[in-house]
Amino acid sequence: MQSVPSMSTHQTQDWCDKAQQLAETFALTAMENDQQDKFVAENYAALKRDGFMSAMIPASLGGGQASYTEMCTVLRTLAKGCSSTALALSMHSHLVATNLWKLKQGHAVQGLLQRISAEQLVLVSTGASDWLHSSGRAEKVAGGFRVNALKVFASGCPVGDVLVTSACFDDPEKGPSVIHFPVPFSDPGIVIMDTWQTMGMRSTASNDIQLNDVFVPVEKVVMQRPQGLWHPFYNVVCAMAAPLIMSVYLGIAEAAATLVVDRVKYKKHDPHLPYLLGEMQTSLTACQLAVTDMIRLVNEFDFLPSDNLASDILQRKTIAAEAALRCVEKAMETLGGSSFFRSIGLEKLLRDMHGAQFHPLPEKRQQHFTGSVMLGLVPKG
Repeated sequence: MQSVPSMSTHQTQDWCDKAQQLAETFALTAMENDQQDKFVAENYAALKRDGFMSAMIPASLGGGQASYTEMCTVLRTLAKGCSSTALALSMHSHLVATNLWKLKQGHAVQGLLQRISAEQLVLVSTGASDWLHSSGRAEKVAGGFRVNALKVFASGCPVGDVLVTSACFDDPEKGPSVIHFPVPFSDPGIVIMDTWQTMGMRSTASNDIQLNDVFVPVEKVVMQRPQGLWHPFYNVVCAMAAPLIMSVYLGIAEAAATLVVDRVKYKKHDPHLPYLLGEMQTSLTACQLAVTDMIRLVNEFDFLPSDNLASDILQRKTIAAEAALRCVEKAMETLGGSSFFRSIGLEKLLRDMHGAQFHPLPEKRQQHFTGSVMLGLVPKG
């Protein structure tokens, strides 16, 4: 793999200003990429060139020293130019953020973070689709495990360097388990399948990935847990992932609102228009408040993971997702019939927005999770 220069030259840049510049460039091809189901490879090249893969990593490890809050703003800004680019980047970013939390707890992750900085490695996750039960099968062999699995929703996989995934393992002593591990995409057993033809977020290339007899050395297994049970580390995952991901959908909602306001000003004397705009803006404000409070709870990695914190984060995720979708739906109603034309761009934003409901946890599962925590029960997730 060809390395790129250390990102130390980017340590002092204004990440939010740079994201705004890139968003304006990405917007020029977003519609074409969407209509062709084309992955945003050129956008990723630009992101890597400017050091965004390591933006949050400390300068001492070669990164860009951006705060967690800044990274949320970066994703929110990029989403206004190309929502697929922002969403795919959020998947990499939450894996980096999780390792940064581990770094603050004293875990030995410096080597990985330095490699991400030096080589602008792209991390690809299958965690949301695997969740508590995982999928596939890991068989114990000499020195490690042999894994066969089909993984779905692997955003950004065409340019991925490391697959962060898991597999089921029938531990003869501990019972049904799940092992978590990274695998380089250079492994000959990894096959990317061209399956991502979807309603929205078409340019994330969240294809299925087949793992065929992939060998995982035992020292690469980072965690083994009971299958299907809530594990305390998921409290960290929820806190790290949800605000970054929902910042993308907030950016989409803001883009829709801006688009509509610019287009309806000419008919500001329409007696119905204030009601429609007021409804749209109120939903947008609810989304902004929910996402802002999620970021507050993360407190720049200074939090204690708990079931209660995960519940608080996930409640706000549901509020943000519902409010963002209402905002874009109301934007279409406000604009009227012309919003149905693809050339306007609003229907694309609506299609992309529908992805918000599928990120962990979907509404009903979140409500069950929250209710269980309130009763002192072990949450199901």
